[in-house]
Amino acid sequence: MKKVFFILLSIMHIFILTCSFVIAAEPDARNCKDHALFTRMPGYHIIDCKDIDFDRFTFFVEKGKKMDVEGHYNMIRYQTDKGVKAASPLAVIRNYQNAIKRIGGKVLFEDQRYTTLYYSKGGKEIWAQVDTAWNSGYMIHLIEKQEMAQEVVANAESFSNDLRDSGHTAVYGIYFDTGKSDIKPESDAALAEIARLLKDNAGLKVNIVGHTDNVGGMESNMKLSQARADAVVKTLTSKYGIDSKRMRAYGVASLAPVASNKTEEGRAKNRRVELVEQ
Repeated sequence: MKKVFFILLSIMHIFILTCSFVIAAEPDARNCKDHALFTRMPGYHIIDCKDIDFDRFTFFVEKGKKMDVEGHYNMIRYQTDKGVKAASPLAVIRNYQNAIKRIGGKVLFEDQRYTTLYYSKGGKEIWAQVDTAWNSGYMIHLIEKQEMAQEVVANAESFSNDLRDSGHTAVYGIYFDTGKSDIKPESDAALAEIARLLKDNAGLKVNIVGHTDNVGGMESNMKLSQARADAVVKTLTSKYGIDSKRMRAYGVASLAPVASNKTEEGRAKNRRVELVEQ
C-alpha cells in the first residue's frame, strides 16, 4: 500500500511540474517592464514597449471629446502567456479602474474598448488609457504630465530685434525652482545670450523684469519676482562681467500676463524674465 502511495505521489509531482512548465510565464520583451503605477493582469507578458522623455498622447475624456496631454510617455503592450485564457475586455478595464480608485485616482472615460484613468499626487499628474482591442492582449498608454525642458533659447539677435521693434523682449530659458529665486544651472544658455546682447550694444541699458503666474498671493509673488530679477542682474554682473549700472531689476508678479492663467500652458508662458529698454 505504501509503495502504491509513493508511486501515485510521484505521478502527481510529475503532473504538477509538467503543468507548471506549460503555463509558465513567458519572458517580457527586452528592456520592458510594468509602469510603477500598475501591475499587470495575471498570465500576461510584455511584447512591446516605448519610453519617451517628452511626447504627446490623445486621451478620451468623455464621449466625443479628446484631450492632448504632454509629458513623459510610456506605452506597454501585453499578451497572454501560452495556455492562458485571455481576460475579457471588460475584466481588463474593471481591474485597472479598481486599481486607480484604490489609490485615490478617478475614471475619466469608458466604452467597450477603452478606459481613461487619472491620478494626481504631490503636483504630479499621471494619465493612463487602456486599449483592450488587441486580440488576446491589451495596451496601456501613460503620460506623466510635465512641461518640456526648454533646450533651445532665443539668441542675442532676436532679443535685439524685439527691443528695436517693441522696446521689450521675453526671455524663456531662465529657470528657478518653485517659490525660489536661485538660478538653476540649465539657465546658462539664456543668460549668455543676454550678456552677448549687452556686450554687442555698449550703449544699451535695460530693465530686468521678473514675472510670475498667479499661483500664490500677490504680495509673495511680488517679492519672488523681484528676487528673481535681482538674481539675474547679479549673475550677469558677477559671471558675465556686465556693468550693474546698465541694468535695473523690477518684479511685477502676475500683473502683466501674456496668456491666461487658467491653464498650465498659459501659466508657463507667464513665468518669464523680460528685458525692457530704458
